[in-house]
Amino acid sequence: MKKNFSHLDETGAAHMVNVGHKPIQRRQAVAEGKLICQPATIRSLKQNALPKGDVLTVAQIAGIQAAKRASELIPLCHPLVLNHVEVSFKVRRDAIEIFCTAETSAPTGVEMEALTGVSVAALTLYDMCKAVDKTMRIEGIRVVKKNKA
Repeated sequence: MKKNFSHLDETGAAHMVNVGHKPIQRRQAVAEGKLICQPATIRSLKQNALPKGDVLTVAQIAGIQAAKRASELIPLCHPLVLNHVEVSFKVRRDAIEIFCTAETSAPTGVEMEALTGVSVAALTLYDMCKAVDKTMRIEGIRVVKKNKA
């Protein structure tokens, strides 16, 4: 069974999808991911005792910046004006859960921006904690919600 992918033309060549005919709508996407780490790393984070400082604030800003630049990183992603981006965290005993909500008013969805925000926030956390935890891993990056109005 042959699948039709929107980013491939009839010959199989990659191309940017034309969304010019689609209406501008308010759109929102939420993505999540997780950095699994040692409980000792979480304790150091809570005590602001990691060598690179306030890792959550730096990761939050990195995630927001990344969401705004998704189309520069992903070749066929449309550049979008974002109305709002929020990156937040839930610190657990052995993990940091990462959430990114992205909103736009555009003819195409904003999932890639939310996913990029989570991904870069996770990479930033990893970078800032790697000196004290060699066992960390990034998991479960996915879209958990998307809607349009």
